Amino acid sequence: MDPDTVRALLESVARKETTIDEAIDRLSHLPFTDLGDAKIDHHRELRCGFPEVVFCEGKSPSQVRSIAREILDKGGVFLGTRASAAHYQAVGQVALDARYFEDSRLVIVDRREERPAVGHIVVATGGTADSSVAEEAAMSAEVMGNRVTRLYDVGVAGIHRLLAYEATLREARVVIAVAGMEGALPSLVAGLVACPVIAVPTSIGYGASLGGIAALLTMLNSCAAGVGVVNIDNGFGAAALASRINHAAVTA
Repeated sequence: MDPDTVRALLESVARKETTIDEAIDRLSHLPFTDLGDAKIDHHRELRCGFPEVVFCEGKSPSQVRSIAREILDKGGVFLGTRASAAHYQAVGQVALDARYFEDSRLVIVDRREERPAVGHIVVATGGTADSSVAEEAAMSAEVMGNRVTRLYDVGVAGIHRLLAYEATLREARVVIAVAGMEGALPSLVAGLVACPVIAVPTSIGYGASLGGIAALLTMLNSCAAGVGVVNIDNGFGAAALASRINHAAVTA
Protein backbone atom coordinates (compact mmCIF):
# COMPACT_ATOMS: atom_id res chain seq x y z
CA MET A 1 0.00 0.00 0.00
CA ASP A 2 1.47 3.32 -1.08
CA PRO A 3 1.12 6.72 0.65
CA ASP A 4 -1.37 8.01 -1.93
CA THR A 5 -3.64 5.02 -1.31
CA VAL A 6 -3.55 5.53 2.45
CA ARG A 7 -4.23 9.25 2.03
CA ALA A 8 -7.16 8.57 -0.30
CA LEU A 9 -8.61 6.07 2.17
CA LEU A 10 -8.38 8.53 5.06
CA GLU A 11 -9.92 11.30 2.97
CA SER A 12 -12.75 8.93 2.04
CA VAL A 13 -13.38 8.25 5.73
CA ALA A 14 -13.35 11.99 6.44
CA ARG A 15 -15.96 12.53 3.73
CA LYS A 16 -17.98 9.64 5.23
CA GLU A 17 -17.85 7.78 1.93
CA THR A 18 -16.08 4.90 3.68
CA THR A 19 -16.97 3.67 7.15
CA ILE A 20 -14.39 3.28 9.86
CA ASP A 21 -15.00 -0.47 9.88
CA GLU A 22 -14.41 -0.65 6.12
CA ALA A 23 -11.17 1.29 6.51
CA ILE A 24 -10.04 -0.96 9.34
CA ASP A 25 -10.76 -3.99 7.17
CA ARG A 26 -8.63 -2.58 4.32
CA LEU A 27 -5.80 -1.80 6.73
CA SER A 28 -6.05 -5.10 8.56
CA HIS A 29 -3.50 -6.74 6.27
CA LEU A 30 -0.84 -4.26 7.28
CA PRO A 31 1.99 -4.45 8.06
CA PHE A 32 2.42 -7.92 6.53
CA THR A 33 0.60 -11.05 5.40
CA ASP A 34 1.85 -14.43 6.58
CA LEU A 35 1.70 -17.02 3.77
CA GLY A 36 3.45 -19.64 5.87
CA ASP A 37 6.75 -19.88 3.99
CA ALA A 38 6.77 -16.18 3.12
CA LYS A 39 5.73 -12.99 4.90
CA ILE A 40 4.73 -10.23 2.52
CA ASP A 41 5.70 -6.76 3.75
CA HIS A 42 2.88 -4.42 2.70
CA HIS A 43 4.44 -1.53 4.62
CA ARG A 44 7.61 -1.56 2.50
CA GLU A 45 6.50 1.18 0.12
CA LEU A 46 5.33 3.40 2.98
CA ARG A 47 8.72 3.08 4.67
CA CYS A 48 11.13 2.79 1.76
CA GLY A 49 9.38 4.28 -1.26
CA PHE A 50 8.91 1.09 -3.30
CA PRO A 51 7.03 -2.19 -2.70
CA GLU A 52 8.80 -5.36 -1.62
CA VAL A 53 10.85 -6.90 -4.44
CA VAL A 54 10.97 -10.70 -4.76
CA PHE A 55 14.26 -12.53 -5.21
CA CYS A 56 13.00 -15.57 -7.15
CA GLU A 57 16.14 -17.69 -7.25
CA GLY A 58 15.84 -20.49 -4.69
CA LYS A 59 12.06 -20.17 -4.52
CA SER A 60 9.75 -22.63 -6.25
CA PRO A 61 7.46 -21.35 -9.02
CA SER A 62 4.44 -22.01 -6.80
CA GLN A 63 5.97 -19.94 -3.99
CA VAL A 64 6.63 -17.03 -6.34
CA ARG A 65 3.08 -17.33 -7.70
CA SER A 66 1.58 -17.08 -4.20
CA ILE A 67 3.78 -14.11 -3.34
CA ALA A 68 2.92 -12.33 -6.59
CA ARG A 69 -0.81 -12.88 -6.04
CA GLU A 70 -0.59 -11.37 -2.56
CA ILE A 71 1.51 -8.38 -3.64
CA LEU A 72 -0.76 -7.57 -6.58
CA ASP A 73 -3.88 -8.00 -4.46
CA LYS A 74 -2.72 -5.05 -2.35
CA GLY A 75 -0.78 -3.03 -4.95
CA GLY A 76 -0.15 -2.45 -8.62
CA VAL A 77 3.53 -3.36 -9.04
CA PHE A 78 5.37 -6.68 -8.85
CA LEU A 79 9.11 -6.95 -9.50
CA GLY A 80 10.77 -10.36 -9.39
CA THR A 81 14.54 -10.64 -9.81
CA ARG A 82 16.73 -13.62 -10.78
CA ALA A 83 13.62 -15.22 -12.24
CA SER A 84 13.46 -18.22 -14.56
CA ALA A 85 10.97 -18.93 -17.32
CA ALA A 86 9.20 -21.28 -14.89
CA HIS A 87 8.80 -18.45 -12.37
CA TYR A 88 7.37 -16.23 -15.10
CA GLN A 89 4.89 -18.89 -16.19
CA ALA A 90 3.74 -19.30 -12.59
CA VAL A 91 3.26 -15.55 -12.12
CA GLY A 92 1.40 -15.47 -15.44
CA GLN A 93 -1.22 -17.77 -13.93
CA VAL A 94 -2.27 -14.98 -11.54
CA ALA A 95 -1.24 -11.97 -13.67
CA LEU A 96 -1.89 -12.20 -17.39
CA ASP A 97 -0.09 -8.87 -17.84
CA ALA A 98 3.20 -10.20 -16.44
CA ARG A 99 6.24 -9.69 -18.65
CA TYR A 100 9.49 -11.66 -18.63
CA PHE A 101 12.85 -10.28 -19.67
CA GLU A 102 15.19 -13.20 -20.22
CA ASP A 103 18.42 -11.22 -20.47
CA SER A 104 17.94 -9.40 -17.15
CA ARG A 105 15.99 -12.29 -15.58
CA LEU A 106 13.22 -9.98 -14.40
CA VAL A 107 9.48 -10.58 -14.10
CA ILE A 108 7.54 -7.33 -14.07
CA VAL A 109 3.88 -6.48 -13.55
CA ASP A 110 3.19 -2.75 -13.61
CA ARG A 111 -0.44 -1.67 -13.43
CA ARG A 112 0.11 2.02 -12.75
CA GLU A 113 -1.67 4.31 -15.18
CA GLU A 114 1.53 6.29 -15.57
CA ARG A 115 4.98 5.28 -14.38
CA PRO A 116 6.97 8.18 -12.91
CA ALA A 117 10.37 8.93 -14.44
CA VAL A 118 12.10 11.47 -12.23
CA GLY A 119 15.67 12.73 -12.04
CA HIS A 120 18.33 11.02 -14.09
CA ILE A 121 20.29 7.81 -13.60
CA VAL A 122 22.95 6.77 -16.12
CA VAL A 123 23.80 3.08 -16.41
CA ALA A 124 27.15 2.52 -18.14
CA THR A 125 28.92 -0.74 -18.96
CA GLY A 126 32.50 -1.58 -19.70
CA GLY A 127 31.52 -4.04 -22.41
CA THR A 128 28.53 -5.58 -24.16
CA ALA A 129 29.04 -8.76 -22.11
CA ASP A 130 28.07 -6.79 -18.98
CA SER A 131 24.67 -5.85 -20.40
CA SER A 132 22.60 -8.51 -18.61
CA VAL A 133 23.64 -7.15 -15.21
CA ALA A 134 23.28 -3.60 -16.50
CA GLU A 135 19.76 -4.32 -17.76
CA GLU A 136 18.80 -5.72 -14.37
CA ALA A 137 19.93 -2.38 -12.94
CA ALA A 138 18.40 -0.17 -15.63
CA MET A 139 15.01 -1.89 -15.78
CA SER A 140 14.73 -2.11 -12.00
CA ALA A 141 15.52 1.59 -11.73
CA GLU A 142 12.88 2.41 -14.34
CA VAL A 143 10.22 0.41 -12.50
CA MET A 144 11.21 2.29 -9.33
CA GLY A 145 10.25 5.53 -11.07
CA ASN A 146 13.54 6.89 -12.36
CA ARG A 147 14.55 8.28 -15.74
CA VAL A 148 17.37 6.09 -17.04
CA THR A 149 19.94 6.56 -19.80
CA ARG A 150 21.98 3.58 -21.01
CA LEU A 151 25.59 3.91 -22.15
CA TYR A 152 26.80 0.44 -23.07
CA ASP A 153 30.23 -0.71 -24.22
CA VAL A 154 32.14 2.39 -23.13
CA GLY A 155 34.96 0.69 -21.24
CA VAL A 156 38.55 1.79 -20.74
CA ALA A 157 39.89 -0.27 -23.65
CA GLY A 158 38.51 2.50 -25.87
CA ILE A 159 38.37 5.51 -23.57
CA HIS A 160 37.25 7.84 -26.38
CA ARG A 161 33.90 6.00 -26.40
CA LEU A 162 33.20 7.09 -22.82
CA LEU A 163 34.49 10.63 -23.28
CA ALA A 164 32.08 11.08 -26.20
CA TYR A 165 29.25 10.93 -23.63
CA GLU A 166 30.83 13.16 -20.98
CA ALA A 167 27.97 15.69 -21.19
CA THR A 168 25.41 12.94 -20.57
CA LEU A 169 27.37 11.67 -17.58
CA ARG A 170 27.53 15.16 -16.09
CA GLU A 171 23.74 15.49 -16.34
CA ALA A 172 23.18 12.43 -14.15
CA ARG A 173 22.23 12.56 -10.46
CA VAL A 174 23.90 9.18 -10.02
CA VAL A 175 25.85 6.84 -12.31
CA ILE A 176 25.80 3.05 -12.14
CA ALA A 177 29.05 1.75 -13.65
CA VAL A 178 28.96 -1.95 -14.51
CA ALA A 179 32.17 -3.75 -15.47
CA GLY A 180 33.95 -7.08 -15.39
CA MET A 181 37.52 -7.91 -16.40
CA GLU A 182 39.73 -5.49 -14.41
CA GLY A 183 36.74 -3.34 -13.36
CA ALA A 184 38.33 0.05 -14.00
CA LEU A 185 35.27 1.85 -15.41
CA PRO A 186 33.86 3.27 -12.11
CA SER A 187 37.16 4.98 -11.24
CA LEU A 188 37.29 6.61 -14.63
CA VAL A 189 33.67 7.77 -14.44
CA ALA A 190 34.09 9.11 -10.91
CA GLY A 191 36.93 11.31 -12.13
CA LEU A 192 34.58 12.97 -14.62
CA VAL A 193 31.41 13.64 -12.60
CA ALA A 194 30.34 15.32 -9.36
CA CYS A 195 27.52 12.88 -8.59
CA PRO A 196 27.82 9.56 -6.72
CA VAL A 197 29.01 6.53 -8.70
CA ILE A 198 27.75 3.06 -7.84
CA ALA A 199 30.17 0.37 -9.01
CA VAL A 200 28.89 -3.06 -10.00
CA PRO A 201 31.51 -5.76 -10.59
CA THR A 202 30.41 -8.54 -12.92
CA SER A 203 31.58 -12.12 -13.17
CA ILE A 204 32.69 -11.54 -16.77
CA GLY A 205 36.35 -12.22 -17.53
CA TYR A 206 39.06 -14.82 -18.03
CA GLY A 207 40.31 -17.16 -15.31
CA ALA A 208 42.25 -14.67 -13.22
CA SER A 209 39.15 -12.50 -12.91
CA LEU A 210 38.05 -15.13 -10.36
CA GLY A 211 34.36 -14.84 -11.14
CA GLY A 212 34.29 -11.09 -10.57
CA ILE A 213 36.51 -10.92 -7.47
CA ALA A 214 39.25 -9.11 -9.40
CA ALA A 215 36.80 -6.42 -10.54
CA LEU A 216 35.33 -6.20 -7.03
CA LEU A 217 38.75 -5.61 -5.49
CA THR A 218 39.63 -3.00 -8.11
CA MET A 219 36.41 -1.11 -7.38
CA LEU A 220 36.90 -1.33 -3.61
CA ASN A 221 40.40 0.09 -4.09
CA SER A 222 39.32 2.92 -6.39
CA CYS A 223 41.54 5.96 -6.19
CA ALA A 224 38.65 8.18 -7.30
CA ALA A 225 36.39 9.67 -4.61
CA GLY A 226 32.64 9.18 -4.53
CA VAL A 227 32.52 5.50 -5.51
CA GLY A 228 30.36 2.99 -3.64
CA VAL A 229 30.46 -0.72 -4.49
CA VAL A 230 27.75 -3.39 -4.47
CA ASN A 231 28.20 -7.14 -4.72
CA ILE A 232 29.20 -9.08 -7.84
CA ASP A 233 26.45 -9.09 -10.51
CA ASN A 234 24.09 -7.21 -8.17
CA GLY A 235 22.37 -4.98 -10.69
CA PHE A 236 19.21 -4.78 -8.61
CA GLY A 237 21.10 -3.66 -5.51
CA ALA A 238 22.73 -0.88 -7.51
CA ALA A 239 19.34 0.20 -8.85
CA ALA A 240 17.77 0.31 -5.39
CA LEU A 241 20.60 2.46 -4.03
CA ALA A 242 20.66 4.72 -7.10
CA SER A 243 16.89 5.18 -6.90
CA ARG A 244 17.07 6.36 -3.29
CA ILE A 245 19.88 8.80 -4.13
CA ASN A 246 18.05 10.08 -7.19
CA HIS A 247 14.70 10.51 -5.45
CA ALA A 248 16.34 12.22 -2.47
CA ALA A 249 17.99 14.70 -4.83
CA VAL A 250 14.70 15.38 -6.61
CA THR A 251 12.76 16.03 -3.39
CA ALA A 252 15.51 18.03 -1.66
